[in-house]
Amino acid sequence: MSDVVASRRAAPLLIAAAGVFLLTSSHAHAQWWKRTPVDFEECADAAEKSATKAEKTAALADCNAKFAGRRKAGGGYSYYDFLQDRTFDIAGPNPTPDEQKKIDESYTAYLANQRRSNEAAQATARQQREQQEQQVQQLQQVALRTEVERVPVPVERPKVLRQKNAPCTKGSFSCEWPRLSESLSEFKKLFSPTPSKPAKKG
Repeated sequence: MSDVVASRRAAPLLIAAAGVFLLTSSHAHAQWWKRTPVDFEECADAAEKSATKAEKTAALADCNAKFAGRRKAGGGYSYYDFLQDRTFDIAGPNPTPDEQKKIDESYTAYLANQRRSNEAAQATARQQREQQEQQVQQLQQVALRTEVERVPVPVERPKVLRQKNAPCTKGSFSCEWPRLSESLSEFKKLFSPTPSKPAKKG
């Protein structure tokens, strides 16, 4: 009788344990039949369903790391190489080794073109600088020649002869100057003492 009671008490525990086992095993089975994304777009769609923003950001970063190509509208995939700022058509979601080799060769040619165009631009700039320097030198030489030619020759100032008894306009400089000059001479005589003559010995 005690065995029957013990088995009745253990039955709910066994049922609970079996339920937990079934739930965990069904969850494990659900994981294996879930299909992994085949390209970036499928991966990004799955990432959009993430519970939190942080999980979504991490899932999108993972998608970016897994898939280099992007699905094209008409079919196929394209790969954007930011170093060349150029898009390449590729067969699948990631470039094949041959496709990657062509992308690398294109990048090498791109760098060579960039180097050539930079050298050409530097040569053009150097040539323009030299032309500007030559023009400046020519302008300076012309300016020096014209300055030498334009040096004014001193011209003797014409003397204005005024007759002594000619009528004079009051306030004009030509009439007032002789009077002013005489006044200044007399004024100087007042302040400069005349040297005294030595007395004669007799």
